[in-house]
Amino acid sequence: MNVINLIMTILPQLPLYAIAIICGLLSFFVTRLTMPKIIKKLEDADIVGKDIHKSWKPVVAEMGGFGILFGFIIGMFSGIYMHNILTFPLIVVLLVIILVGLIGIADDLLVLSSKEKFFLLFLAGLPLIWAAPPNVGLLYLITIPIALSIGSNLTNMLAGLNGIESGLGVISMASLTIACIILGKYDVTIISMSMLGALIAFLYYNRYPAKIFPGDTGTLIIGAAIVCIAFIGRVKLIALIVLMPNIIDASLKFISAGVMERQQFKPTELNDEGKLVRPEQGFKSLIRLVLRRPIAEKDAVKIIWAIGIVFGVLGIIVALSMPGVIENKTLMNFLHIKEMFYHV
Repeated sequence: MNVINLIMTILPQLPLYAIAIICGLLSFFVTRLTMPKIIKKLEDADIVGKDIHKSWKPVVAEMGGFGILFGFIIGMFSGIYMHNILTFPLIVVLLVIILVGLIGIADDLLVLSSKEKFFLLFLAGLPLIWAAPPNVGLLYLITIPIALSIGSNLTNMLAGLNGIESGLGVISMASLTIACIILGKYDVTIISMSMLGALIAFLYYNRYPAKIFPGDTGTLIIGAAIVCIAFIGRVKLIALIVLMPNIIDASLKFISAGVMERQQFKPTELNDEGKLVRPEQGFKSLIRLVLRRPIAEKDAVKIIWAIGIVFGVLGIIVALSMPGVIENKTLMNFLHIKEMFYHV
C-alpha cells in the first residue's frame, strides 16, 4: 500500500517529458514481448504472404501492425493515467489511431479501393477536430480530417521492402519528438514516444530479413500519428518536412501514373544475382529512383532511411530556428528530473 501511495505522490510531479519517456518504454516492451506470439498466431491463421524481393520467396506473416497498435495503446493509456490534465486530447488521439488501425485491418483483409480508403480515413480523422488547439478557424478544422487521410496514405505508399516503412516511421517519430522537445511542446511527445517505442520494437522483426510485414494495419497508423502530432502540437511545417520522402514518392507515382489501385502496382524485379532492379516500364517512385543500378534490398532500404534522416535533421533545424527557442528552458527543465528521484 505504501508503494502505491508513493507512486501516486510521484506521478503528478513528473514532468511531461519524463512521462513521455515512460510511455515510450512501455510501448517498446509491450510490442517487443508480444510480437513473437503475434507472428505465430498470424502464421497459424495463414495470414501470410510471399516476400517477392528475395530469390527463395520466403513466406512471411502479414498484418504485423497489430503489434505496433497494441504497444501504442498501452503507451497512450499510461500517459492518460499519469497526466490526467491531458486526458481528453490523448483519448481523442487514441480513438483516431484505433479507428485508422481498424481501417488498415479492413484494407488488409478486404482490399479497399482508393476512394473507399480515403473516405473512411477522413471519417476516422473527424474526432481529431475536438482536440484541436483553441481559437482556430473553420478552415483549420476542416483541414484536419483531410490531412489525416492524406498523411495516412502517404506512409502507406512508400512500402514493400523489409524495414522501409517501420524504419522511416522511427526516423519521423524521433525527429518529431526532438523538435517538440526543443519547442517545449512536451504534451505531444507522449504521442510521438508511444508510437516511437512500438515502432523500434517492431523494426527488430521487420528489418531484413523480415519475419513479419506491417500491412496497412501498421503503415496507416504511422501517418495518422504524424498528422495528430502536427495539428495538436502545431508543428505542421516540421511534420511536412519529415514526411518529404513519402511526399516525393507519392508525387512521382501520381505524375507518372496518376491514381492507381493496389492491383495495378507492378513489383520491383530481381536480377540473377538477387539484387533489385527497376522494371523497364511502369510508374516512377522513390525506390525506383534509387534503383538506377541493381542494388541489394537492404542497401536500397538504407539509402531510403538516409534520405529520411536528412529530412528529419532538417525538421529539427527548423525547430531550432523558430522564434523563442533561445529563451526556451528545455535543458533546464530536463535537469529537474533529478527531483523525481528524491521521492524514491
